[in-house]
Amino acid sequence: MINRTILVGRLTKDPEVRYTSSNIAYARFTLAVNRTFAGPSGEREADFIQCITWRKQAENLARFVRKGSLIGVEGRIQTGSYDDKDGNRKYTTDVVCDSVQFLEPKNQDSQDNSSYAPREPRANNNNSYQERPVERKQSTPSIDVSEDDLPF
Repeated sequence: MINRTILVGRLTKDPEVRYTSSNIAYARFTLAVNRTFAGPSGEREADFIQCITWRKQAENLARFVRKGSLIGVEGRIQTGSYDDKDGNRKYTTDVVCDSVQFLEPKNQDSQDNSSYAPREPRANNNNSYQERPVERKQSTPSIDVSEDDLPF
């Protein structure tokens, strides 16, 4: 069986670290992921996917990214259920993240290095790469072959 999920999206709010009774860090967050097609209004719709990450990864997430930050996650889908205060059964679906990648560079002006700035688009210059001819040495001597020596 395969249960792998890869998502790229933006955080809907600042991640917050919490700790279990065993003092293990975790962070729950929601990732807004655009769909690949436009809806009836012509705008691309988004799915809001609940995610959770654990330990040092959770602490790093809360330390280095903020609402709106672009991140990539890889993990597995996990379902669960609980009873609310009225005794009604509620079902949950989360992506348990094995890997979280920050997809925007750090803001160079930041004192605490805790915020990210949008990436500047690169200019597409065709002149930025210039080919240089490579000088190749012949490692084998040339062989003089006449037409009569060829089998075809």
